[in-house]
Amino acid sequence: MRLATLFFAGFVLTACGDSINLSEIPEQENAPPIFSIGHEEKIRIVGSSTVAPFSTTAAEQFGAITQHAAPIVETTGTGGGFKTFCRSIGPSEPSIVNASRKIKASERTLCEQAGISDPVEVKIGYDGIVFANRKSGPDLNLTKAQIFRALAANLPDGDGGWIKNTSRNWSDIDPSLPDMRILVSGPPPTSGTRDAFVEIAMEGGARAFPQLVELYETDAEAFRARAHEIRNDGAWIDSGENDSTIINTLLRNEDSVGVLGYSFLEQNLDRVKAARVGDVAPTFESIISGEYGVSRSMYFYVKREQLPLVPGLAEFVIEFTEEDAWGPDGYLADKGLIPLMPEERVQVRGEALAALTGQKSPPPSEHAPSPPQSDENLPG
Repeated sequence: MRLATLFFAGFVLTACGDSINLSEIPEQENAPPIFSIGHEEKIRIVGSSTVAPFSTTAAEQFGAITQHAAPIVETTGTGGGFKTFCRSIGPSEPSIVNASRKIKASERTLCEQAGISDPVEVKIGYDGIVFANRKSGPDLNLTKAQIFRALAANLPDGDGGWIKNTSRNWSDIDPSLPDMRILVSGPPPTSGTRDAFVEIAMEGGARAFPQLVELYETDAEAFRARAHEIRNDGAWIDSGENDSTIINTLLRNEDSVGVLGYSFLEQNLDRVKAARVGDVAPTFESIISGEYGVSRSMYFYVKREQLPLVPGLAEFVIEFTEEDAWGPDGYLADKGLIPLMPEERVQVRGEALAALTGQKSPPPSEHAPSPPQSDENLPG
């Protein structure tokens, strides 16, 4: 059942039919100073461009069905989002950060230094990292090893040393690939998509080389440094935090390949197409099953210290985790969100509400999802 009107302090939250009395929430230790709350204060959301379309859609819905203003969503990239999110506490500071990867230990430390303790993690669904080109371009079927050969700054020479990557065309990597220059547009180092790309695709490809496997076994940090080092000779171009910029680059150049999130592919299937990776096409089904080998989980994190400062924060999380929002038939699926399995949605929602309200989550109602048939081979 959609939550039409929700109040935070001193009133009752209603979720799936049972009530949560927020007046019973215990006071936090070391609570931040209380700021005066004006009607102009809005929930600010920063972070991942991949997660942003989902938060924006939920924000618009939230603003339409509640007395609260629609949250403001800013695209800063995952890394930049955490820097801003962890900067400070206050009604004008971000309350939520979108992330296309888990928070790093260094980012938790940054938050702690600002008095932000243990941000509430909400895993929202799955995404695939796709390699796309114009519909009029050649069909591509790549392996992770070929992706590494094309984009690594240096390659093993087979004798324990390294040689600079000088391949210019995809056919230089493998004669079965098109005779098309290697020109890949992708996200910058501050992006969670870039983090996932190097960790999943580049590291996976590096493991095809015995020299790099040996390096991993003896020095994992040195292995990651080699695997994550992308060419800077023009074969890879950082294209900003917004995947829409990459789509526009593909449309202008038939040789260009883009690295972007699956949701952006779905929104542009009339103009671009995806490469297969290891003979598997990125689809809703192949990503949720884990068959597509370049998939990841997506998140947002909530600054619980903002709860007394920003109206509607807990209510927004409730709205986002309603079945008709993030479920398989919800409005976020229409935007390309690949949902969690039913049992995991119940668990994540319950843990988030407990962390934000101090109450145990309400039991599933007749609107709650059925238990999953199988949760094997899930990505993330």
